[in-house]
Formats: sequence, structure tokens, C-alpha cells
Amino acid sequence: MTLEEIHGQEPVPESSDRMQGAGKALHELLVSAQRRGGLTAGVYESAKLMNVDPDKVAFCVLAAAEEDEGDIALQIHFTLIQAFCCDNDIDIVRLHDIPKLADIVGPSEESGEARDLHCILITNPNEDAWKDPSLEKLNLFCEESRNVNDWVPTITLPE
Repeated sequence: MTLEEIHGQEPVPESSDRMQGAGKALHELLVSAQRRGGLTAGVYESAKLMNVDPDKVAFCVLAAAEEDEGDIALQIHFTLIQAFCCDNDIDIVRLHDIPKLADIVGPSEESGEARDLHCILITNPNEDAWKDPSLEKLNLFCEESRNVNDWVPTITLPE
């Protein structure tokens, strides 16, 4: 008898299939959130929002390119954001492809300038007002990842 049979769960799908499904779901979620005005981009802007109203935050994306991995200040920000998300039951994922993320999210609507995409929060104005199937898929992906001790899984966006 397997652990999945004991707990009545489906076995976790193959890693690459899960990753592709999560990447597609994240792409759909970002597009949907941006359309409805529920996307906050930037480490500072995200920290302000989480401080004022953490209950509005439905999902968090941390993005860093390879050259950012040596940025100690950014890594400290990431650590603090991850701790805050864990304390407030906010699912969180990491990305390593900022150019793809920039293509999806685009420049700031107010100024037209490039945004700080190191931290993106998906917000929900009212707990019952917005149910997105992509968000549900990502929540399940994060839960399955935590079950195998991957607390902040890394996702790859689709081509």
C-alpha cells in the first residue's frame, strides 16, 4: 500500500508535467489579475500592500534573473517576503525568467516605464468575489510542493 492510497490522494504527476501546468496557470493568472487591476509589482510596493492589508493578497511571485542571485539586498527582501507569506498563509513561487514575465505583465500603466518585477502580488479585493481556476491550480501546486518539502517551488513560464 502506498502513502497516496493510505491518505486517499492521487499520486503527484510527473515533475515536468506539473511544472508545465503550473507555468501555464501562472501565465493565465497574471493576465487575469492584470485585466481586473489585481496585480501589484515591485518589492517596495508589495511590502507596503502586505503591511497595510495582508488579507487582500492571494498569491506571491518572486522573480530573479541569474545576475540577481548575488544581490544580497534583494535576497534579504525575498527572505522577509517569504517569511511574511508563510506567516499569513499566502502561497508563493519563484521564477527565473524576468524577460518572459515582463512580456506578460508589461510596463506600468501609469507611467509606461518598466516595472520592478522582482515581487508580484496577486490581490483579491474580496475573499468571495473572485475565484480563478488558475489560482486554484497554483494553490494545489504549492500544496503538493510543500508535501515534498519544497516550500517555495520554482516555476517556468511557457514559451
